[in-house]
Amino acid sequence: MIVQKHTIIEIPVTELLKKTEEYHAKGHRLVQIGCTPLGDRYEINYTFTTSYDFESLRLTVHDDDIIPSISDTYWGAFIYENELHDLFGFTVTGMNVDFKGHLFETSVPTPFKNMPSVTIVPKGGDKK
Repeated sequence: MIVQKHTIIEIPVTELLKKTEEYHAKGHRLVQIGCTPLGDRYEINYTFTTSYDFESLRLTVHDDDIIPSISDTYWGAFIYENELHDLFGFTVTGMNVDFKGHLFETSVPTPFKNMPSVTIVPKGGDKK
């Protein structure tokens, strides 16, 4: 049986390009970029791997934060980045392919922006 490890590293938006370039230089491939709304903020996870172990760079951002594109380093990231723009309403600067809000045609603009609040239950089960 293969045991997988997943490490999550929280970084500020200002370090995203530098850290992404470091992963690329070490031969990591981009697995996914995922966003989760958490009340008044969002978590964006950029996940990389070289084998069975995964490492994610986690950004905690707010509605007005500007996110730099990593598509100069990982060309295919433009799909995820257009998704961040179309579904969550983020401004992503410098995408190599920008669908300008038309990757997803939805009846409601940015349908995942400002989702209902989330109750976070810490380990042990007591609600905050």
